[in-house]
Amino acid sequence: RILESGEDYLETILILQNRNGEVRSVDIATEMDFSKPSVSRAVGLLKQGGYLYTDKNGYLFLTDEGKKVAHKTYERHVVLSQFFESIGVSAETATNDACKIEHVISDETFNAVKKLFRDK
Repeated sequence: RILESGEDYLETILILQNRNGEVRSVDIATEMDFSKPSVSRAVGLLKQGGYLYTDKNGYLFLTDEGKKVAHKTYERHVVLSQFFESIGVSAETATNDACKIEHVISDETFNAVKKLFRDK
């Protein structure tokens, strides 16, 4: 099982790839406001875990498993943020709470929230 921090890294890589097309460790450090050594260590662990790989120029790419985790985490973040805002939570609080909950919410509960929110 991947750790919460790993999910955050993969989600960030997905977001940066969608925004910029290419991602390097320095981009992650800037986006997440983490030190370059911290990002380097995390990237190494994610590569070992089979979640991402680098090309000869140092660009990062998600593996199929990395994409699966990143998309799942990102979907949870978006849906939960929107749901919380729809019930009157401020955008900042909704985003912060979604970041915490997206890692621990069960599939069953998330799917129920998603269905309730989408059916509104």
